Amino acid sequence: MSKIELAIYDMDRTITHYGTYTPFLMSWALRHRPWRLVFVPLVVLCLAAYAAKLISRGRLKTLMLFMLVGKPTRQQLEPAIEHFVGRLMAKAVYPGALAQLAADRAAGKRLVLATASYDFYVGAIARRLGMDDVVATRAMWDATDAIRPGIEGENCYGEAKLVMVKAYLREVLKVDRKDCHIVFYSDHHSDLPMFEYADEQVVTNPNRKLLAIAQARGWPVVRWGRTV
Repeated sequence: MSKIELAIYDMDRTITHYGTYTPFLMSWALRHRPWRLVFVPLVVLCLAAYAAKLISRGRLKTLMLFMLVGKPTRQQLEPAIEHFVGRLMAKAVYPGALAQLAADRAAGKRLVLATASYDFYVGAIARRLGMDDVVATRAMWDATDAIRPGIEGENCYGEAKLVMVKAYLREVLKVDRKDCHIVFYSDHHSDLPMFEYADEQVVTNPNRKLLAIAQARGWPVVRWGRTV
């Protein structure tokens, strides 16, 4: 039996030119809850606390969601997500990433987006990119279908991303690792567990630490150039 061919992509700064989470939060606040901008100084303090390792990345994420978004329902969020994603796709996606996605799709590979960003807006990005599946940080929702400032399970980052990808293979695709051939694309050293798990590594627009690792291990490095 032939192996299942998977092309797994990180998203922020791999496919997109910049991180998407803070821009989405600010887009929502500016267009729909401008009074929440009073929390921006507190957001800056939270960012400083994270930089000082006083709070975790997951905790930072939930605090920013609470301060800048609040508790809108899915129905209220959907138009804002579509507006944000439309602008993102028009202005902030690497053309090289789109070309590689097209090549992997043409080669019959299953396209998977594996990202630390929240699933409630990543799904719309994945649809625009033509992804088959998404592995992402899962948002929490209350009984009224309003978003809660929390994370369902793990923040899909670092080692946790690998754990979640393994769960995806086991629970969604229902396949063993030995029956898959995985190509992994990312820009950041935090994805080292995923790089080591993959059969092929493609280092995209890397930061300095990942570039040094790639050069030491002989992994290919690509520069996907300017944004659309």
